[in-house]
Amino acid sequence: MFIEQLFDAVTSTYSYLLWDEKTKHAALIDSVKEQVERDVTLINQLGLTLKYTLETHIHADHITGSGLLRDEFNCQVGVHKNSNSDCADILLSDGDALKLGDESIDIIYTPGHTDTDISYRIDGAIFSGDTLLVNGCGRTDFQSGDASSLYHSVTVKLFSLDDETVVYPGHDYHGFTATTIGREKSFNPRLGNNRSEEEFIAIMDGLILDPPARIEIAVPGNQHCGLKTT
Repeated sequence: MFIEQLFDAVTSTYSYLLWDEKTKHAALIDSVKEQVERDVTLINQLGLTLKYTLETHIHADHITGSGLLRDEFNCQVGVHKNSNSDCADILLSDGDALKLGDESIDIIYTPGHTDTDISYRIDGAIFSGDTLLVNGCGRTDFQSGDASSLYHSVTVKLFSLDDETVVYPGHDYHGFTATTIGREKSFNPRLGNNRSEEEFIAIMDGLILDPPARIEIAVPGNQHCGLKTT
C-alpha cells in the first residue's frame, strides 16, 4: 500500500491518501475542505481511482472535503455508525474491512475522544486520528468524550499491535509526522510506561482547554459531509 501524507497548516490536520499499486484504487482519510483542489490535482496526477473518503471521527476543528470529493470522483463516504451522518454512504463498525484491490483497510473502533472515533489499520501501519497522537492523545471533554474509553482504546486495542507498527496521527502541533506503537508505549506522557487508568483520567480531567474555534460550524458541517455548514 502506498501512502501520501498531506498537511493543512491552518488546522494542523494530516490527511492520508492510500492506494493499491496494481489497481490504483485509492482512499483518502480525513480530508480538509479547503484542500480539496490540492487533493483532486494529486489524485488525477497519480492516475488513481478514488474509491473512499474516510473519516476517523466527526471533527470539531475543520470541515471535511468528503462531499466535494464524492461529487468529483463518485466515491463513497465512510464514517462510524454513531456519527448521525445523514449523507454517508457507508456507516462503519468495529471489525469491518474495506478493499483497495488486493489490499485491505481494517476498521478498529477506538472511542474516547468522541464516540465516533475509528482507526484504520493496514499492513504495518495504523491511522489513529485523534485517538493516539505523537506524545499525546485527543481531548475528552466534549462530543461524548470519555477518558476511560480512550484509555482502553489505546492501551487495549492500539497498544496490542506490533511495536513496529507505524502510527500516523490526525494532527501534530510540534513538527512530528509519525511515531510507532513501541515508542508511544514507552514515552507517551499521558498513556505510556504502563500508566494506570486512574492516573490517565486525572491527567485528562486536569486539562484546561479552550473549545475548538470552529466547533459550532464544524460538527454539523461534518455530519453533512462538508456540504452544508449552517
